[in-house]
Amino acid sequence: MAATSEHATTGLKRALGRWDLTAIGINQVIGGGIFLIPAALAGEVGAWGPIAFVLVGLTSLLVALCFAEVGSRFDSTGGPYLYTRAAFGRLAGFEVGWMQWFTRVTSQASNANGIALALGFYWPAMTGGAGRVVLLVGLIAALAAINMRGIRQSAWVVNALTIAKLVPLGIFIIAGLFFMDLTRLAPLPPVSWRQAAAAALLLNFAFGGYDVIPVPAGETTNPRRYVPFALLITIVTVTLVMALAQMVTGGILPGLAASKTPVADAALLFMGGGGALLIGVGSILSMTGNNAGHILTGSRMLYALAENGELPRFFGRIHRVWRTPANAIVFTSTVALGLALSGSFAKLAAASAVARLVTYTGACASTLVLRHPRFATTVKPATFVIAFGPLVPVLAVLVSLAILAGASMEQIVTGVAALVAGAILFVTNDRRRKREPVEIVTR
Repeated sequence: MAATSEHATTGLKRALGRWDLTAIGINQVIGGGIFLIPAALAGEVGAWGPIAFVLVGLTSLLVALCFAEVGSRFDSTGGPYLYTRAAFGRLAGFEVGWMQWFTRVTSQASNANGIALALGFYWPAMTGGAGRVVLLVGLIAALAAINMRGIRQSAWVVNALTIAKLVPLGIFIIAGLFFMDLTRLAPLPPVSWRQAAAAALLLNFAFGGYDVIPVPAGETTNPRRYVPFALLITIVTVTLVMALAQMVTGGILPGLAASKTPVADAALLFMGGGGALLIGVGSILSMTGNNAGHILTGSRMLYALAENGELPRFFGRIHRVWRTPANAIVFTSTVALGLALSGSFAKLAAASAVARLVTYTGACASTLVLRHPRFATTVKPATFVIAFGPLVPVLAVLVSLAILAGASMEQIVTGVAALVAGAILFVTNDRRRKREPVEIVTR
């Protein structure tokens, strides 16, 4: 890992290397869902599942390439918020940053409850009453404390949990290849447009999370080179892992579509109870890793908004000793805990479809706009440039819009409501901003 150095402007420490960013990306994409999705996907497209993973992985790569190019122009904390702000102005940028933080905090609450349910299989007291409260408070407080102590400590935890979730999946995939019945993967069944659309929407959510890779750029030693590297390695890795997991599960487990715990059920068939336990522990570690990543990236997004004057300075304050955005970490964790305890995250999580549309479209469109010579004096030159001119960004914008096309009415309404709330917050803070001059970070 590269040596730690202090951010000259904000006081954040630059301690993340390329593999730290890659671990953050893989950790955020591969969560608890990979242990459940094979059944839902098989219910829609049957044996097409592994191929569907590869196809959606390729479309995700189009978006990731845009993030890579535009990310190679910036070295401050904020990721897609900074890109959209530079290309389309403060309001558009704020909405991207707000929606990213909103989805991080609701996802954190959702994953915390997922951990309680998973542990409840072994200790029923964890699913309700005082046991659940103690677990949720202890989990979120512990991860917040680690984040407070420093970016290096946070990275160690994320790295360890990323490895811990990949090892059980790797064992399952490698061992399972020898027990597969290939006849279960053929012939490929006919698929209707409705089924294809449902599968595409499901997989778009399965691939979500890599957009946070550039958020902690202000704590990365060489972000303009490491962000593109981490984005591309993340997409290739998660596509390979998830497609193989789908293939092995489908090739071993009869009646895959009806299973509630498909990967664990498949592991039980060829590895016995120990294999099922390995997958169960892996799912808990996977969700814990997601939680650690949500706190890290969610708090940095809140910090980035404050750093650029879009939120009160309170959220941008740095701990004098640990050089972390302490107030943003505490606030993000507190909101996530409140949502987790109340259960209200379930309805708010429906906004994630619109949030992905806003984030992906903002970054992909920014890739095109920031290529114009008029931005030569306001943003740095790209160190990574996509081939084929505007083709990839245009296709990536279409992929982003397709996410909304498959969303339910509830998802659209909740997402629009979140955008409206963000606009109200922006206007409210803008009035304060006019009375209090702040330093703006754009590069």
